[in-house]
Amino acid sequence: MTDTDARDVSPVSLTAASRPDQPPVTPELEDLYRGFEKELLVPLWTEIGDLMPRQPKSKAQPHLWEWQTLVELAARSGNLVPVGRGGERRAIALANPGLGGRPYATPTLWAAIQYLMPGEDAPEHRHTQNAFRFVVEGEGVWTVVEGDPVPMRRGDFLPQPGMNWHAHHNAASAPMAWIDGLDIPFQYDIEAQFFDFGRDHLPDEERTVPDRSRSQRLWGHPGLTPVARSGRTAATPLLCYRWEDTDAALADQLRLEREGHPSTVEHGHAVVRYTNPTTGEDVLPTIRVQVHRIAAGAETAPRRETGSSVYQVFDGSGRVKVGDFSWSVQRGDLFVVPSWQPFSVASDASASDSDSGALDLFQFSDAPIFTKLNLYRSHVEEITR
Repeated sequence: MTDTDARDVSPVSLTAASRPDQPPVTPELEDLYRGFEKELLVPLWTEIGDLMPRQPKSKAQPHLWEWQTLVELAARSGNLVPVGRGGERRAIALANPGLGGRPYATPTLWAAIQYLMPGEDAPEHRHTQNAFRFVVEGEGVWTVVEGDPVPMRRGDFLPQPGMNWHAHHNAASAPMAWIDGLDIPFQYDIEAQFFDFGRDHLPDEERTVPDRSRSQRLWGHPGLTPVARSGRTAATPLLCYRWEDTDAALADQLRLEREGHPSTVEHGHAVVRYTNPTTGEDVLPTIRVQVHRIAAGAETAPRRETGSSVYQVFDGSGRVKVGDFSWSVQRGDLFVVPSWQPFSVASDASASDSDSGALDLFQFSDAPIFTKLNLYRSHVEEITR
């Protein structure tokens, strides 16, 4: 198509509007707008309210996906959809209702349930997208990262920095499901993504099932850095953060609070953040990951943040409010908090539905992107009782 053809079918369409913030509608103004359309020009005065709003107005909507429904549909796909080259993964993405049917949980974050049948392998590949896996139930699958078999168990968080070769294999006699999180929408929209196919089959030495990966043996000792590998890395070299460590850290925060020591972000609300042991910064360059524990009967203050988050209920039950939406949630349920939407949660957890007796929430967000660009803001509202 030539430049002349592009002007003949200009995608720019301007309408002169009789409003206090717009110039008077005259034949001359209409003719000016036709000239703008022909030359692919858009005047700021017709767009400023949309391009530069007084506060963020996300296209994404708050939404809840129930875990049991997701697992049932994933199980059906397990009998119908093979895993192999081409499809690569049996992963079913959350599509936010405000984003036009794209497989995006938020404008920057991709979230999916992945399902692997007994004895199945997901073939090796790599990509620039930063990724992770989080296991809400089950065990028996190993992810193999750069030749290092890493076991996946309930509560484990497994980060996957960009451009690392990785595959999965299910060594158990039952299917297993988990959630994947990636920065696919962000990298897609800024046109930065690369993808490479790896080996079709893993060698026997990589299909082993060790209790601890090489990564955990080297990096999984709190506060201790291997001197032979003491340089900074852009993303974490630790490929699995075990639930028993996360659980203990959250439990200790709440115990210290009960003893009268400052240890929680607010009353009854403990939070830990996964970090890169070589820097102390976020675990992945574009994704922040945290776990919240809200004690039974506690309620968090409404909080707004620039950027978006996806939450999964790891344990317990509660009531969630996001903007004008509210839901009752239980183990496995996923929900989205768009940019600058007020978010609060009340814990209804007890010993009957939670191992800890509290409501545990897994959260991942795009906060590192906003922080690096000096665009991150947050605001906590006071609770009036």
